[in-house]
Amino acid sequence: MASFEELVAEGESVPVEGWDFSWFAGRATEQRPSWRYARLMGDRMAQAERALDLQTGGGEVLAGIPKAPPVLMATEGWPPNAALARTRLAPLGGQVVEVGESDDLPFDDGSFDLVVSRHPVTIRWDEVARVLAPGGTYFSQQVGAGSVHELTDFIMGPQPISQVRDPERARSAATAAGLTVQELRSEALRMEFFDVAAVIVFLRKVIWTVPSFTVRAYYDHLQAMHAHIGNHGPFVAHSQRFLIEAQRPSRR
Repeated sequence: MASFEELVAEGESVPVEGWDFSWFAGRATEQRPSWRYARLMGDRMAQAERALDLQTGGGEVLAGIPKAPPVLMATEGWPPNAALARTRLAPLGGQVVEVGESDDLPFDDGSFDLVVSRHPVTIRWDEVARVLAPGGTYFSQQVGAGSVHELTDFIMGPQPISQVRDPERARSAATAAGLTVQELRSEALRMEFFDVAAVIVFLRKVIWTVPSFTVRAYYDHLQAMHAHIGNHGPFVAHSQRFLIEAQRPSRR
C-alpha cells in the first residue's frame, strides 16, 4: 500500500488540463445522471444547423457527438483548454474562440439555433438569449447547489452552502432573460474517493470545490483524509446536477 507521502506526490504530479477524468478509473467513482446529457446533446446537435458550446473545456464532451452541424462553434476561457479543444474539434469542423466565462459573446444576435453547455462556471443568460435565434434552444447540464459539500467541509471545515447554483434560481434567471424553460430536472449523485491522491487531483481539477487549494495549505487535512480512508473505506460525497432546457420564443 502506498504511503501518504507517495500518494501526495502522485496527486501533485497528475496533469489537470481539460475535462478528461479517465485518470480516476479505480481511484474514484461518480454516479452518472439518469438523463445522459451527452446522448441528449448529441441528438440535438444532429438536428441543428448552427450550434455553440459554451465553456467547452478541452472539447471532450462535444467531440463525442455523432454528427456535427454545418456551423459548430465553441468558447473556452482558459488557454490550455482552448488549445486542447481546437485539436479535438478540428475533425468536426469546430472552431474555438477564447472568451472569459463572464464576458460578452463575440457573436451576432440570433447566430445559433442551439446553444449547449456542460457544467458552466457562470451563465450569462442575457448573452445566451441574445445569440439564440427565435425558436432556438439552450440545453445544459449544470452543477447544483452544495455539490460535493462533504469534501469541502472535510478539507475546510463546515461551510455555508451557497444557493447561487440552485435550479430554481436558474429557472428565474432564464425567464428574466426572455427564455421559456421547458424542462428542469435535478439529482444528487454518489461519489467515492478511494485514496488521498484522487482527492488531491480532484481538488486541483475542480478548483471551486476548495478555492485556492494547495497541498501545502491543507496538508494536515489531507493527512486526516488519508487516515479516514484507511480506517473507514472510501470517502463518500454527493455531486448535485441539474438539467435545464429553455427556448427563445419564435417571432409571431
